[in-house]
Amino acid sequence: MNRPRTLIVGAGISGLALAKALTDRGAEVEVVERRADGGGAIGAGLYLPANAVRALQRLGVGDEVAARAAPVTRQRIHDHHGRPLTEFEVGRIWGEVGPCRAITRGDLHEVLRTAVDEGRGAPVRPGTDVTGVTDEGAVTFADGTTDTYDLVVGADGINSTVRRTLFGGPGPRFLGQLCWRFIADDTTVPGITDWTARVGDRGRTFLTVQLGGGRVYCYADINSQMSTPPAGDWRALFADFGAPVPQLLAQGEGAYFAALHESESTVWTRSRTVLVGDAAHAFSPSMAQGGAMALEDALVLADTLRAEPDVPSALAAYQARRAGRVAWVVAQNHRRDKARNLPTPLRNLTFRRAGERLFRSNHAPLHALP
Repeated sequence: MNRPRTLIVGAGISGLALAKALTDRGAEVEVVERRADGGGAIGAGLYLPANAVRALQRLGVGDEVAARAAPVTRQRIHDHHGRPLTEFEVGRIWGEVGPCRAITRGDLHEVLRTAVDEGRGAPVRPGTDVTGVTDEGAVTFADGTTDTYDLVVGADGINSTVRRTLFGGPGPRFLGQLCWRFIADDTTVPGITDWTARVGDRGRTFLTVQLGGGRVYCYADINSQMSTPPAGDWRALFADFGAPVPQLLAQGEGAYFAALHESESTVWTRSRTVLVGDAAHAFSPSMAQGGAMALEDALVLADTLRAEPDVPSALAAYQARRAGRVAWVVAQNHRRDKARNLPTPLRNLTFRRAGERLFRSNHAPLHALP
């Protein structure tokens, strides 16, 4: 078995998932995280489609996630007034792949961090920044110390230092979308269940996903030519949306803001270095596949390292296995973003007549194991 001494840069979802997968296979792993809090997740909530839930089960943390998450059994799309456009059971989209769930990012991060800590094979060093990586696996840290590894993994997010210092190429491309995320108390807001997207004009969307325990994850986005927040209170952009949006927006002060970007580079490996998660392939959130692809990356990389005789062969196999699947997700994200930006009457007609069929076709190839 190929068991390289491995440094994982980044203790987010992809880094911790990979640490768990590698230590389960007996690898020697270190994890460094530039944030002093150990990489606690930012971004409020997370919808876990069935392929993400399956990946978590394969990582051995599926039961712990299920205990903290809420099931999502239906998806609905309404117009911004609340009039239904389409509705279907998620089981009709995913079939035997498994259930879909929703969880806070903090809870998912805690489950993964606990699993890594209890494995006692991958110590996480918070407040440790990487400033340079070479093709020979030499790593320079912000405090001036250096070390050399058989494998360096960039799991350090969309603004990856590992990608920037070693891979070069174009940086992530702004998608022309801005978003806000927050968690609201829904105990006084009736009728919020499962997953519901409300679509307005000019690309405006307000999504709610039930988290359980009186909590609802709220996600709002708009089209924009600028990657900076608009002037004034962003919530005014959704003032014409129907109930329950106004009641939820009242709790949205301090929402997490992000300008959405997409990676353009499709090369994720060098001789002793590999990128996973958002460091490799940041996405539009349209398909909710960012977390799922990160979790799948971890499993596939761990599998190829176990199966191949050396690191370069394993990384080549990883790139080959992931490229087509990631490209599919990117293409479907573009397709869905175009659909939501159709002229309002045509968009509404499309969702009414073909909403479920579109969702099925978007996700069909993801039923297969990665």
